[in-house]
Amino acid sequence: MEIDKNQLLRFTTAGSVDDGKSTLIGRLLYDSKSIFEDQLASIENTSKQKGIDGVDLALFTDGLKDEREQGITIDVAYRYFTTPKRKFIIADTPGHIQYTRNMVTGASTANAAVILIDARHGVIEQTKRHAFIASLLNIPHIIVCVNKMDLVDFKEEVFNDIRQQFEAFSSKLLIKDIRFIPISALLGDNVVNRSENMPWFQGSPMLSELENMHISSDTNKIDARFAVQTVLRPQREGFIDYRGYAGRIASGIYRVGDEITVLPSGFTSKIKSINAGEKEVKEAFAPMSISMTLEDDIDISRGDMIVKTNNQPELLQEFDVMLCWLNNEQAKPRTKYTIQHTSNEQKAMIKDVVYKVDINTYDRDTDDKSLKMNDIARVKIRTTHRLMLDSYRDNRNTGSITLIDEATKETVAAGMLV
Repeated sequence: MEIDKNQLLRFTTAGSVDDGKSTLIGRLLYDSKSIFEDQLASIENTSKQKGIDGVDLALFTDGLKDEREQGITIDVAYRYFTTPKRKFIIADTPGHIQYTRNMVTGASTANAAVILIDARHGVIEQTKRHAFIASLLNIPHIIVCVNKMDLVDFKEEVFNDIRQQFEAFSSKLLIKDIRFIPISALLGDNVVNRSENMPWFQGSPMLSELENMHISSDTNKIDARFAVQTVLRPQREGFIDYRGYAGRIASGIYRVGDEITVLPSGFTSKIKSINAGEKEVKEAFAPMSISMTLEDDIDISRGDMIVKTNNQPELLQEFDVMLCWLNNEQAKPRTKYTIQHTSNEQKAMIKDVVYKVDINTYDRDTDDKSLKMNDIARVKIRTTHRLMLDSYRDNRNTGSITLIDEATKETVAAGMLV
């Protein structure tokens, strides 16, 4: 299947403290020739000063350590690189105490997650935590890299055993596509280039898997959802009566002539025109940013949603979400928060904590009602007005919410509609 060279793939990396995450990203950038010459020269120089022959690959990603030591908080670092086949963004999530928070932040828009496992240690609690979060965030593709194969003599049975361990617990999770690759990030085996040390592995190297991963079908093309961000009234010659509704299509396809319903009002009309930038188009689809005009003059404002009349989300004022608490301060009962859903902002409160999840064992605790940093819980939320909601499994855009502290304006939680 032909991959669009301009198609962007976002992936997040997850690994325990010494699983070799920095080395893996460094190897990926180094072997795919995605490093500027001056950066490479600087790192070669630093490597020499440290007495290392060649290049210390971890330095490509550990450049943020200085900032962290100075007290500058960098929760998620994004790295961009391009190959002839595709463009990539890596969400690198440092921090081990706040790992859940950082992974939720970095992975919320990811197409894929790369989970590292140390071949010497196999599946550990951290591995289960990473897989659970990837499943919770509905990341469509998981690549499990069994790293440091050079330290176990590149043995096939070690790789197969770890693969079986991972499959045993991941069968309880909702993950659509899992791929396993034995690698040595330090030596470069199966990262960008195929390994000569593991002829028994018939699969592709990691970069090849990422380059050829089919992600177009991951977007929901069935449920048409368009949240209005702003109303365009140019009031200039040629556009005196123009009233356009601008925003980004969350999912689905819109065509001129489609019968639509505006929510929450329920008014109906037909699409008169669609503009993508300066260009008028007959159809538009997610994730395009567009403006559209309707055949009828309807009162529409920011936060309203334009949907197909025959396919509508649920309008709910009370609903359950899987909530990840992101803030240092724990949740206060009956506190009012600002809830952000697409372009819609309202007041909301957490009515009840139904259960908390132990993300190491997947057990549910129905007695503990507190919400502290990194906690993941199923909670009931009530809002002042109805929201236009889909389940997160069906639609990552219209099935997600964030809660914002009204006093500090900090984002305190992220939620996925059950």
